[in-house]
Amino acid sequence: MWNPAYREELNNRRVSAAAAGGEKRVENQHKKGKLTARERLAYLFDDGSFTELESLIESQETRFGMDKKKIAGDGVIIGYGKINGRTVYASAQDFTVIGGTLGEYHSKKICRIMDMAMTAKAPYISINDSGGARIEEGITALDGYSGIFFRNTRASGIIPQISVILGPCAGGACYSPAITDFIFMTKSTANMFITGPAVVKTVIGEEISANDLGGADVHVTKSGVVHFTYDDDYSCLDGVKTLLSYLPDNCDRRPPIIKGTEVDDSARLEEIVPDNKRRAYDMKSVINTFADEGSFFEVQKDFARNIVIGFARLDGETIGIVGNNPYGGIAGSLDIDSSEKAARFVRFCDCFNIPILTLVDVPGFMPGSKQEHGGIIRRGAKLLYAYAEATVPKVTLILRKAYGGAYIAMNSKGLGADIVYAWPIAETAVMGADGAVNIMFGKQIEASGNPTAERERLIGEYEKEFMTPYIAAERGFIDEVIFPEETGAKIKDAFAALKNKDRNAVGYRKHGNIPL
Repeated sequence: MWNPAYREELNNRRVSAAAAGGEKRVENQHKKGKLTARERLAYLFDDGSFTELESLIESQETRFGMDKKKIAGDGVIIGYGKINGRTVYASAQDFTVIGGTLGEYHSKKICRIMDMAMTAKAPYISINDSGGARIEEGITALDGYSGIFFRNTRASGIIPQISVILGPCAGGACYSPAITDFIFMTKSTANMFITGPAVVKTVIGEEISANDLGGADVHVTKSGVVHFTYDDDYSCLDGVKTLLSYLPDNCDRRPPIIKGTEVDDSARLEEIVPDNKRRAYDMKSVINTFADEGSFFEVQKDFARNIVIGFARLDGETIGIVGNNPYGGIAGSLDIDSSEKAARFVRFCDCFNIPILTLVDVPGFMPGSKQEHGGIIRRGAKLLYAYAEATVPKVTLILRKAYGGAYIAMNSKGLGADIVYAWPIAETAVMGADGAVNIMFGKQIEASGNPTAERERLIGEYEKEFMTPYIAAERGFIDEVIFPEETGAKIKDAFAALKNKDRNAVGYRKHGNIPL
């Protein structure tokens, strides 16, 4: 028999590691409405499936009193387990241990689990709750961040990467989530900013609270940094599980098939979408007429609401959806924010073998000096680039309007759409009839005896000659004009036909140069 001292020492070390920062710090974490790192992992992963690694690592720094702050685990828990039966790798920073600050060995643990995720080609989840770089470790801590950023970048497009912000995330720490695919955040307990309120006040004299500077509401509505927000840790982690259900393990796999209740309520589309093109409607109501019941999972729902993006299922299979939303403001026009929002989503779908459906009702790119000076040319080009680059199955439906450069940008046939449908009320043109007639026939209208009647006559003539979907169909820009009630069946048939599309038609290149 072994000497009992061996067993006693290991048990003591395990107990010490599990105690994290101690009972008082755990209690403080709970008082803030936050779970501990271990509680979060236990809730996220299937019961009993999480395996922890390197639980006994400690900081090796002894200066500045660090020799008295050594705690097993060094402020981060890493490991792997199952989420809904699928292998996932994760790290979770522990705010109860030195404020979850990142030092040399803390970062080495995170890099280790990221390397394992890449080797296994499995999703990686990073739970952030940290006071930032550990000041006592100086440049070594900063170098730790660079190792994480490097791995985030190398893993991009190979495995899904999800960041979950459940506490402070400040300074350089913000850039790891920014590189990952999706960011989740709690509304009352989390914030993100490069420089905190104290630094902002010192440097530029601005007084602002942490919440107003980098709270969830700011990032989900104004900056667009965050994709999903929830009230608390539990609901936030539930959201992560839901998102994972739509995603494949890696770029070589397809998303899992999850059968649900099929829906084809296309007969209601004439009621939902008015033929009066100045009247708004909610594109999400259109999506729900053909997506499997309850399957539409919207991304960035409170940012750039003039465009809708998200995942849905058709007969259990994941698709990505991009749709202009007249109900979301500016008549569903494309602007700086909506172009970037949609472009990033299109590129994600293309990385991970998720077919893309584009629902078009767009009067054009938003005009004005604010947009031009903000870079609409460069930033709008991102959407064109993303669609043209994407090799997954791409289906487009033009519902009402598709004008100007926005017609092209919303996955037109010439930009690489595999199949394009249009409703009988659809209009495709350089611009709306009102604007076109004013430019082409302004003098003729003014010289007429009845300018109002002459304008209406010319508008009707222009619409008949240039804007009906049949003109585009005659030239092959639209594959088929369909009735609204045929929408669900046509979309499903199109994706079924394109399921085995060859994605390797483009020759080798290192990478393109997207207009960032």
